[in-house]
Amino acid sequence: MGMTAVEKTLAAKTGLTSVKPGEVVYPDPDFIMIHDGVVMAAKRELDALGITQLATPDKVLMVTDHDVIYGSARAAERGAFNREAARQWGVKNFFDVGRGGHGHVFPMETGMLLPGMFYFDNDRHSTNAGAIGAFGFRMGTEISRVLATGTNWVMVPKTVRISIKGNLEPHVHARDIGFRIAALLDKGMLDADLDYRVLEYAGDLDQFDLASRTALCSSPTEMRAYGVFVPPSEALLADTRAKAKRAFTPIYPDVDAHYDADLELEVSTLEPQIALPGGVQHAVDLHEVAGTRIDHVFLGSCGSSMYEDLSTAAAILKGRRIAPHVRMFIAPGSEQSTCRMAKDGTLQIFIEAGAVMLPAGCGPCNDAVIGPVHSGEVSISTAANNNFGRFGAKDAQLYLGSPMTVAASAVAGKIADPRT
Repeated sequence: MGMTAVEKTLAAKTGLTSVKPGEVVYPDPDFIMIHDGVVMAAKRELDALGITQLATPDKVLMVTDHDVIYGSARAAERGAFNREAARQWGVKNFFDVGRGGHGHVFPMETGMLLPGMFYFDNDRHSTNAGAIGAFGFRMGTEISRVLATGTNWVMVPKTVRISIKGNLEPHVHARDIGFRIAALLDKGMLDADLDYRVLEYAGDLDQFDLASRTALCSSPTEMRAYGVFVPPSEALLADTRAKAKRAFTPIYPDVDAHYDADLELEVSTLEPQIALPGGVQHAVDLHEVAGTRIDHVFLGSCGSSMYEDLSTAAAILKGRRIAPHVRMFIAPGSEQSTCRMAKDGTLQIFIEAGAVMLPAGCGPCNDAVIGPVHSGEVSISTAANNNFGRFGAKDAQLYLGSPMTVAASAVAGKIADPRT
């Protein structure tokens, strides 16, 4: 029997001819990513054990993306600690403030993360790697063990396949597909469980560029998927080869691979979706909540912050102003996107519309360390999730939508359909 994409990847990274779900393996990662918020705890843990040298420092990527603008003395202290940790550890790939952007975005845009790769990360949104045909597995606080030994045990996960049927209508976004999948799973209308499983996409995927594929990875992560995989298209491979830092070999599932569940989703009639407050699984068709007054808008996050996401929003904002009672924050996913927007005028569109531009990174999506909401306010955003309290006040109402829906709503001052 053949193997799924994640099985083939883990087999390759462990030097085995094949692996099966449930087996425990110790893969050799292409790199190890640690984000700014956990460096201090990992460093202190390893220091207490007398471990001062990392196993593979040249493989380590340290990224400052969660708390980019130091809004407190504590944040500044953490930043200084992280810089000293990078020096002591001998980490050469340290992407500090202003040098990279969101760790789950810029490595794909710059040719560092490539098809067929595997890496360890402390953060669960490493599932974004699936957008380019790679895998990133979350280790949480066990990232310190990976830093010390170069690897960690992994139980090979089962795989759920979902075939996308049809093409999206104009102004309907790949993020809307993710919301729809989450809602159908929650209602039991898709017979599958994503907990500690990989969601592997199939079907009509050539319509999706890298940004759209990244969007497809977002909501399944919130439904407890341990990984997401989108088989690379020829167009994506051509673009990736042009910027790749080294040679790579894409991986595809075998035709006779076994799946824990095999699903289909028709998307040609899908309308824009809105995730109601409390989680991506509460998604509904936009018309059900159209007209809901909003106070706060955020465009960005690991699921919707690539240049293409931002430019589609800018197309709606061009020549318009956001509603007088609305404040809008925009956090690009990478410094590369910020530079590109500055060159082609996209940045000017956002500024003239009245939006507040933030540095590349997580922005308000990191528990509102910047741009929070007040008690009773209503927000619509492209954040990774909308759990109560995500943006500050626990009684605030947080809605999620696609970049186009969020932009249209910012102008209207209420939840609005980008198609109209």
